[in-house]
Amino acid sequence: MHYFNARARCVVYRLLVAVLIGSLVGCGDYGEPTAGGSIPNVGVMIAEPRLVTLSSELSGRLEPWRIAEVRAQVSGIVLKRLFREGSDVKAGDELFRIDPAPYRAAVQQAQSNLAVANANLLIAKAQYDRIAALGKVKAVSELDEITAQASYKQAEAEVEAAEAALESARIDLEYATVKAPISGRIGRSLVTEGALVGQGEATHLATIQQIHPIYASFNQSAREALSLRRFYAEGALNLNPDKSIPVRLRLEDGSEYPHTGSLLFGELTVERSTGQINFRAQFPNSEGMLLPGMYVRAIMEQGRYPNAILVPQQAVTRGDNVDTLWVVDEDQKVAVREVEIAGSKGNQWIVTGGVAAGDRVVVDGFFKAAPGAQVTPVIVSFEEHDTGNEQGSGE
Repeated sequence: MHYFNARARCVVYRLLVAVLIGSLVGCGDYGEPTAGGSIPNVGVMIAEPRLVTLSSELSGRLEPWRIAEVRAQVSGIVLKRLFREGSDVKAGDELFRIDPAPYRAAVQQAQSNLAVANANLLIAKAQYDRIAALGKVKAVSELDEITAQASYKQAEAEVEAAEAALESARIDLEYATVKAPISGRIGRSLVTEGALVGQGEATHLATIQQIHPIYASFNQSAREALSLRRFYAEGALNLNPDKSIPVRLRLEDGSEYPHTGSLLFGELTVERSTGQINFRAQFPNSEGMLLPGMYVRAIMEQGRYPNAILVPQQAVTRGDNVDTLWVVDEDQKVAVREVEIAGSKGNQWIVTGGVAAGDRVVVDGFFKAAPGAQVTPVIVSFEEHDTGNEQGSGE
């Protein structure tokens, strides 16, 4: 008997707790019900169409616009380094000087060989002219004439070969002075004076990078990339003057880079393992604030909805085929509206259909009423629910 009394008391306690919790959940901060408690208060927001912009923030890395590895094209001992590490250099500036002595000697030898070839050519030409004159009067055989002509042609070829050898020797002598292939900022020297370079390989001497402008590479999901391309094709994005998609950068310290960049391209293939597409954007960098390898976050506009309404997510009931929310009609009764959801922004849904300007959308006090019930609407300021940031996603 005591067992059944204790069980009954437990059931009663549980019922009282459930009733108390239900009353607390339905209270909200919108005052007490009207006299008699028959008409509950619900919080509503006034629907205001506005331009809603969606942006995505994607992680990426900075890359130089151009990069060139300075390498030794001839072998020899490095006599001198002619630049300051970390400085800006221009294309054609002298960077290293390799011992030129053997290459000067090679040029002199090639010049001598060319002089010998030219002398042999004069002799061969004189002999050929004499044999050709005798051949006209049949004073020499036809074989002697052909032999003299062949010797003359061979002497001409030897002159051309000597000229090519001289040009090659001059090029090697020029390569003994290593020059900057591009303009940019040069890094540390990878060799010191006295080092033997180019012996069997093109020794890496230094690296030059151009960082104005500079690239930012980042990845985006294929779904968001398709949405971006659709908005771009429809002309619904706020573009740069050159019709490119603007991109902003957030740096590692949380600050935003003051200059806006341009989206250059996206790869033609999707990474199978991640389902993402690689994109590249270009940014001006005349101050040199951005450095290759820095981690950044690229902020890119994904879409624009000119007459959308932002509604707190708790106000919308999402279904497989239809999405709905509650509004308070002119008779102060709760009505159900089917709505079109274009995506989300922060903790709000972007509603593009089903709600008109001035509609009173129920955003709180859902447990106090039901569709068709009469309520007392209490306006809630939009800012109370506008807590999301500018990032979002489309559907």
